[in-house]
Amino acid sequence: MRYVQLRAFHYVAICGGFSRAAKELFLTQPAISDQVRKLEEDYDILLFNRHKKQVEITPAGEKLLEITRRLFDSEDQARDY
Repeated sequence: MRYVQLRAFHYVAICGGFSRAAKELFLTQPAISDQVRKLEEDYDILLFNRHKKQVEITPAGEKLLEITRRLFDSEDQARDY
């Protein structure tokens, strides 16, 4: 599990889409999609249901989002310290 994959997943989940996440992270949409796809493939799990231009987080994605929220909140706290 790579940091860049978790970050990409986290931003897609909180932004509600791959394009919006890419914009927030100053990356391309294909780069974000690739990182999330690799994360899903590495762990054989579906994190988002993809419907044309919409994404819906899966129950497994919701669980991972809880973890990444804590991770990135802790990272923000450490940075602010």
